[in-house]
Amino acid sequence: MEQELNYVRVKFKTDGSSAGGEPCDLETIYDEVKTYEEQAWDTNRASPDVKKAPLLTAIHLVASALGIMCVLLASAVIALSVYFSGAVSEQRRENLDLTARNLQLRANEANLEKEAEELTRERDGLNWTVGVILEYENFPVNKRCPHKVCRPCPQGWTTFQSNCYMFSTSSWSSWWLTWKGSRDECKRTRADLVVIESQEEQEFLNNHTESYHDDKHGYWTGLRNTDTWTWVDGSNLTVMDWKSNEANSNLCGLLQATEGPLANLGKASCDMKNRWICERRALIKTDRDPGP
Repeated sequence: MEQELNYVRVKFKTDGSSAGGEPCDLETIYDEVKTYEEQAWDTNRASPDVKKAPLLTAIHLVASALGIMCVLLASAVIALSVYFSGAVSEQRRENLDLTARNLQLRANEANLEKEAEELTRERDGLNWTVGVILEYENFPVNKRCPHKVCRPCPQGWTTFQSNCYMFSTSSWSSWWLTWKGSRDECKRTRADLVVIESQEEQEFLNNHTESYHDDKHGYWTGLRNTDTWTWVDGSNLTVMDWKSNEANSNLCGLLQATEGPLANLGKASCDMKNRWICERRALIKTDRDPGP
């Protein structure tokens, strides 16, 4: 919008002479003069600017303060996050270290228990060996421990559950013996006729015997009937799987391989000649079965 300009011509009059007595023409001055309405509008437009300046300055200050506070709060949050993150990591490391120490302690305890069990077995084994040696008046070191290395059983004997077994194998009838003759032969080797104490042992004996001559022959055991059926060590009969129900006049127990492993115990006359099985304690205690 174009402003309307009003021009005013102002003429000043003098007395017509100058200081020198000569007339002087005054210069006419033109000035831009605004009307009253325009001056009022300009005044009203400029007034708000003067009043608004302090308000804008306060808003800027408040905004700046809020910005600074936001920066401080963000810094505080970041600092706290870093602190708590470090604290959690440290606590986690401590927990892991504690768990590792506990696992190590448990492993150490398990190792100690295992070592204690091993020492107990070694002690029992040594006591067992000493007991076997004390059964001899003169222990045959050269035979039982050749080259300073002791063997559980003498050569030609079979080991099963800390015992040694010798199975007669002769095919000549002239080498077969009666029940008493068989027992005397076992005693000559510091042993006795076998005493069967479990089904496992009975199965083991069956695996190491064979049928020979006829189905009436077998291997003498340490079982005999005097008043009752008892073993040579004085224990009562616990294995009742007889091969047959023969007459009680046959008073000695015979292991016969013609039947199953748990039904191979028969009865025969003690004067009958058969093969035999000797049993003795092993020099070194072991609970492992080496198999047939």
